[in-house]
Amino acid sequence: MTGLLDRIDIAPEVATALAAHVPVVALESTLISHGLPYPMNLDVAVAAGGAVRNAGAIPATIAIHDGRVLVGLSDGALQALATAPPGAVHKAARPSLAAALQRDGWAATTVSATMIAAHAAGIRVFATGGIGGVHVAGPGGITWDVSSDLEELARTPVAVVCAGPKAILDVAATLEVLETRGVPVVTIGQSELPGFFARSSGVPSPIAVADEAAAAALVATHLGLGLESGILVCVPVPDAEALPASAVRQVVAQAVSEAETQAIAGPALTPWLLGRIGELTDGASIRANTALIANDAAVAARLAVALAR
Repeated sequence: MTGLLDRIDIAPEVATALAAHVPVVALESTLISHGLPYPMNLDVAVAAGGAVRNAGAIPATIAIHDGRVLVGLSDGALQALATAPPGAVHKAARPSLAAALQRDGWAATTVSATMIAAHAAGIRVFATGGIGGVHVAGPGGITWDVSSDLEELARTPVAVVCAGPKAILDVAATLEVLETRGVPVVTIGQSELPGFFARSSGVPSPIAVADEAAAAALVATHLGLGLESGILVCVPVPDAEALPASAVRQVVAQAVSEAETQAIAGPALTPWLLGRIGELTDGASIRANTALIANDAAVAARLAVALAR
C-alpha cells in the first residue's frame, strides 16, 4: 500500500532545514489560487515567504501537482498557481485529498490538507490567514456547513497560526466545536479572539497569553504531551489595516444574505463571500487580508524559531 510519505516531494532547501533542525513554517496554497486575484495573490505569497525568512525560518508552501504533494514551491510553481485560469486549480482538503492526487495538474491545499502534509513532512508550525469553521445558520437556524479544518485541528498535532476564524463564520459556534474536539485556542496579546478583518470578534478567547514567548511555551507543552491534536494560535490583524468590528459585521451579514438568495454554497461559498466583502468595503477587507497573512507568517516563524531552541 502506498502511504502519503511515498507521494511527498520535499524541496531540497526544506529537506536540508528539517534534517538540520532549522525551523520551517508551512504555508498553504489555496490563498494563491482561490483567495486573492492576480497579481495580489503572488505578491502576498512572496511576502509571506519573505516574512518567514526575515524571522529566521524557512518557508514551505504546500500544493499538489500531477499526483505529488510538493512541500516547498519554487518561484515558477508559485507563478503557475497564481496565474492559472479560473477553475483550473482544484481545492484539496482531507475529504478531497485522494481525488486531488488522482488528477493531473494543480491542486491547492486548504488548511486541513496543508496540516496533513506538514505533519507528514515533520513540520510543526503552519501559518495561514484564517481557519474555516461553522458557517452562519440559515433561516432554519441550523447549519451543517462545518469546515474539515476543525476536524483536522482535532487530529493532527500542528500549531496553526492565524487571525482567527474567517469573519464570515459563526465564531462562537466554531469555538464550541474546537472545545468539544479538544483543540486549545490561544490569543496573543488580548483577551478577545481576533475578528479576522477586525482586531476583535467580541468573543472571549479561551486562552490568552501576554506575548509570543508565552505562546511558544504553551505550544511546546501542548505538542510535547502527545495528545495528537493541533493548537490554534490567534494573532490580531495589524492595527493599521484593521477594519472596525461593527463595519465587518454589517458587510458580512449583507454578503451572507446575498449568498443565500443566490443559492451559493459548498466549496464556492467562502471565496464568493470574501470577494463580495472586498467589493462592499472598496478593497479595505482585501488590504486587511493581505496584511494579516504576512503578519501571521512572521509570528509563526518566530514561534518555530523558539520551538527549535
